[in-house]
Amino acid sequence: MSKDNVVELKGRDIDPLTELLKTGAQKLIQQAVELELQELLARHADCRTDEGKMGVVRNGYLPERELQTGIGPVTVKIPKVRSKTGEPVTFHSALVPPYVRKTKSLEAALPWLYLKGVSSGEMVLVGPEAQGYLPVPSHA
Repeated sequence: MSKDNVVELKGRDIDPLTELLKTGAQKLIQQAVELELQELLARHADCRTDEGKMGVVRNGYLPERELQTGIGPVTVKIPKVRSKTGEPVTFHSALVPPYVRKTKSLEAALPWLYLKGVSSGEMVLVGPEAQGYLPVPSHA
């Protein structure tokens, strides 16, 4: 039995423009993270093993994770590095730090929405295309 409380909405199509934005965001994040990795590898370029090989090398990717953004979830892949010299070296992206699951702008919006009435039902979060949904009556 799953303890997951996330409910998928059936029949919800994502418009092509939003899908294009999410794909573009995913590519841009990946390129930026790869540049950060290249900078780390360049800083350790002079670090060599006794055999003269590179001391710090790429070592695959961490498991993919979803980053919640204003345009929806975007999947990110963060590369890993390995040190062959015994000196511990880890790669941490400044753009996508470890354990971050939401963008800062989204995190800042959540307390604001709570204060403005989402929890009390005073704010309706469905748009005109959400036919069949009734707003929650406010407690006057």
